Amino acid sequence: MSSKSGSGAREPLVHLSRRASISPLKAWGIRGAAILLGLLACGLAAFLLIEKLQQSPEKIGDFYYSFIRGSFSTSRKLWKFLKNTSILLCISLALTPAFRMRFWNTGGEGQTLVGVLGAIAVAFYLGGKIPEWLLLLLMLAAALLSGALWGVIPALFRARWGTNETLFTLMMNYVATYLVSYFLVIWVPSGSSSLGKLKYGKLPQVYNEHLLIILIVVALTAGLYIYLNYTKHGYEISVVGESVRTAQYIGINERKVIVRTMILSGALCGLAGYLIAAGADQTVTVNSAGGQGFTGILVSWLGKFNPLMMILTAALIQLLNQGAGQISQDFGVNNALPNVIIGIVLFFIIGSEFFINYEIHFRRSGRKESAGRAVK
Repeated sequence: MSSKSGSGAREPLVHLSRRASISPLKAWGIRGAAILLGLLACGLAAFLLIEKLQQSPEKIGDFYYSFIRGSFSTSRKLWKFLKNTSILLCISLALTPAFRMRFWNTGGEGQTLVGVLGAIAVAFYLGGKIPEWLLLLLMLAAALLSGALWGVIPALFRARWGTNETLFTLMMNYVATYLVSYFLVIWVPSGSSSLGKLKYGKLPQVYNEHLLIILIVVALTAGLYIYLNYTKHGYEISVVGESVRTAQYIGINERKVIVRTMILSGALCGLAGYLIAAGADQTVTVNSAGGQGFTGILVSWLGKFNPLMMILTAALIQLLNQGAGQISQDFGVNNALPNVIIGIVLFFIIGSEFFINYEIHFRRSGRKESAGRAVK
């Protein structure tokens, strides 16, 4: 957008250009700076909104201390942080194959929820009647099958009739919620719709109740990274995501890839449901997924659909969640402020993507322009 000599047109004060490339180190440096700026903005917002900080400005440090305490002040909180990060990461990993294929699966919430439902249904009907190890295996199978079924339905409609997968998978979330409500009515005749913790179907402890969940998700992360980057199926997913015509030209059946990938995506959401059911809650409610199916979309996108990078983004989101919750507890504020804190930081992180993808150029001074023209 430079000016033409002799035309009288002036170069604009500011103009943008898309970056041809950027080093990973610089990109993560920009994201890191955005996180720090977001936390500074959160401190300012807290200072303005929390009376305890206004009464003593030096206590602004207490705000950040409380934020860190939310995840790292005790071993119990640390293990909770690692466990919750693992489950969020599992859901994010489940969504990633579909996103790489440009199949916008917004149904992670419902696919995870039916995974919880499938696992708890097995525990409810068979708990105490068969050996515990067999019960856990059947719960796992039920969770995987339930999630896969919930994922393959929109895939079949997209592959056969070209339906919009974003809306389809989103609507399936609501169907899953009502399905859970229906079974709770059947299982709890009292009408309370609260099943309570079941006595059977609990994952065995390895050191503590959280470590086995963490190890499963670590293995899943490594396995999915290899699957997406070093296997034929992973290559086909990438080709279909880049161009369906290219996939057809080289002999890839895009319909088959769509259905196969969504079976995998739904099954992995079902695995997350199994970890919630057998490893954490031992019950099911309409809120068992806790909105993590939607948060997982953000984690996957921020991690650039790279399973290894998503470890960092999942940890960051969970750090924000637990830190904001601790601030709410320590300063006696309502639940709105933690949501504001999380929103501010995420706003800065998402905004940093603009500076990663684009460069800002400022108009050169008039003296430099004149010198340049004189040289010409």
